[in-house]
Amino acid sequence: MDRVNIISEYDRVVRSPSFEMRLPSVVSLKEFIPQARRPAFTRFNVFLRDRFCCQYCGEHLPTHELTFDHLVPRSRGGRTCWENVVTACQYCNLLKGSRLPHEARMFPRQRPAQPSTYVLQENGRGFPPNYLHQSWRDFLYWDTELEQS
Repeated sequence: MDRVNIISEYDRVVRSPSFEMRLPSVVSLKEFIPQARRPAFTRFNVFLRDRFCCQYCGEHLPTHELTFDHLVPRSRGGRTCWENVVTACQYCNLLKGSRLPHEARMFPRQRPAQPSTYVLQENGRGFPPNYLHQSWRDFLYWDTELEQS
């Protein structure tokens, strides 16, 4: 749709019956789009806020092994919102069940709150953990010391 400039590409090629292109790895927007003041409430953003870590046992897990838990269960009138939802592993979520944190004696490591877009971006720098594709290195982490020529 001609909205971005392709800056760098992966070696991988994607094809359709009538089209072939190398998969972009770094793009730049042709027009500035201001960030949302308040990030969307999504499952992924809850995981990102909580750094993909169960808020009960502290274990870091991949997204397919995580759930989110309502501190005040929906069965007791709890809402699905930033302040009532935390990331939980499947085991802890089942263990807590439909109880309140004090009833289950399971308290989240951090009080859940709506994050800023900045916080999500900072947390996102570490995702996926221990992986940074070579083609991204020239475009991220500009806080490192520059080489002298």
